Amino acid sequence: MIKYFIGLEITRSDEGIYINQRKYIMDILTDTGMEKAKSAPFPLPRGLHLTIDEGEILPEPEVYRTLIGRMLYLNITRPDLSYAVQHLSQFLSTPRQPHLQAAMHVVRYLQGTADTVLFYPADTDLQLRAFCDADWGSCRFTCKSLIGHCVFLGNSAISWKTKKQKTVSKSSAEPEYRSMSYTAGEIVWLIGILRDFQVNVPLPVQLNCDNKAAQHIAANPVFHERIKHLNIDCHYVRVKIQEGVLYTTYVKSGMQIADLMTKPLGQDQHFFLSSKLGLLFDILKANPT
Repeated sequence: MIKYFIGLEITRSDEGIYINQRKYIMDILTDTGMEKAKSAPFPLPRGLHLTIDEGEILPEPEVYRTLIGRMLYLNITRPDLSYAVQHLSQFLSTPRQPHLQAAMHVVRYLQGTADTVLFYPADTDLQLRAFCDADWGSCRFTCKSLIGHCVFLGNSAISWKTKKQKTVSKSSAEPEYRSMSYTAGEIVWLIGILRDFQVNVPLPVQLNCDNKAAQHIAANPVFHERIKHLNIDCHYVRVKIQEGVLYTTYVKSGMQIADLMTKPLGQDQHFFLSSKLGLLFDILKANPT
């Protein structure tokens, strides 16, 4: 039975499977000299404004690039890092001192959450459900929007991502709808993968969105002039709804799990949504292996 594989520590019990990267995190702390640093309560502070041209250029940019690369790998078991890693990855070409300081803030967060595990419960169904969200025009130097999603199989998070849009959106509903379209494509792909493993997923799949305007566009078969540029995305989501592949539901912003993928949150909300993703904090301290 596998217990350790390329940085992943895997523990099985009657309750389910626990996956963590504690040793990998401890190696990062050691290499950055942050083993005894004061821990941070969240990956990135709210109100942080990083730019591409402010601050002193790092004399050794490979230090920053290596650290972000290690965080990218860590993100495979830590969806709570998705936004921070995406945000810091934008500055790899010319990293500056403020970028490194922000990255070290993430390391301090890891110092306090090194024992966190991603839990996959044994007692769960095989129903897919998804959450999608967008943060309109949040990129300060391009005015592009961030979109994010997370997909669950039963109570287990199996897919998550933070992504910057390629174009600038003219309304808050537009990035929300593009997020729905991107997530719909992910759902279709996951259904195909699961069928290859002989797992028949019950349809339709629930897609949770916290923007009622985007939901109305999905339900309305009439294209208005103001949404003509959304033609392809609108058609794609609507076709999947008509085919019975998915259906959309409204979720309050406070319960929007994908919110974690699109913006920095306060400590309480950050840990609340992280727990909804199946992350268990300090479980190794309570149950040492």
